[in-house]
Amino acid sequence: MKHDNLPAGFPATPEEWEKIIAEAPEHVNDPECPYDPNDPDAVDAFWADAIVTHGGGVAATLAELRATREARRRTRGPQKAPKKVPTTIRFDADVLAGLRATGRGWQTRVNEAMREWLAHQQ
Repeated sequence: MKHDNLPAGFPATPEEWEKIIAEAPEHVNDPECPYDPNDPDAVDAFWADAIVTHGGGVAATLAELRATREARRRTRGPQKAPKKVPTTIRFDADVLAGLRATGRGWQTRVNEAMREWLAHQQ
């Protein structure tokens, strides 16, 4: 990890890590911990069913995690309802190449051209 990407005070060298590890207490007394942090088997048992999530968060069960993930997948962010409808249209290869050659946003420009064409047809 690059030094400039680390938060302030975060150990950046192996020597700093070794110093922190050497200063760590051998016995941890944490009454709020749901398991004995001094017992490797208890630690492994507690974390055996842990679910790692992108962006953090806590899920009580795997089913709850899946439901939350599916709900997030179905949302589009600030745009609640899709304003555009995906479709398939067939162009001749040279026409499509010409449209794509106009650069980024070519589909938006085709959409605007079709809207203008429709307005003139009515």
